[in-house]
Amino acid sequence: MVICPDIPPDERQLTIIADQLGRSPRGIQALGATDGEGTPLVLRMNPIVDGKPFPTLFWLCSERLKVVLSRLEAQGIIKGLEARLQQEPAFLAAYHASHEDYVAKRWQYMTPLQRSEVERLGYTNILRERGIGGIANWDQVRCLHTQYAHHLCGHNVIGQWLDEEYGVMDDLP
Repeated sequence: MVICPDIPPDERQLTIIADQLGRSPRGIQALGATDGEGTPLVLRMNPIVDGKPFPTLFWLCSERLKVVLSRLEAQGIIKGLEARLQQEPAFLAAYHASHEDYVAKRWQYMTPLQRSEVERLGYTNILRERGIGGIANWDQVRCLHTQYAHHLCGHNVIGQWLDEEYGVMDDLP
């Protein structure tokens, strides 16, 4: 069961996140998704971290999900998805809609202070034009991790396909 709490992590969750990442987390705005036990799956990140745009809004932190998705990437899934995007206009349109959802959510979650900082630093265009995981070319797939993180927190056609074809979420509590 996936829960989208959209609240800052508590101390227990921060400890889990540090273990998942192998370091102290920085730039977390909120929990994007947790499993039924409250274990963080996805982090929602600040748009600016250490004075630079953070490349992804949704950060997949679950070790189990990272392993599953890395195995699928190693099987060449991304190459096949990119071929499908070129061959199926409806799938490409749905993928572009996923990028549009991602960009809209990035701006929706920004506070007025964060928007001012983005504008002051000159990153408005980057954060309006870069899609899932910070990708510039919306016809390509950078990685399954960013796609799946977005799927758990928004509308992502590739994440939906991953669940349908591979049952990525099947073993979560």
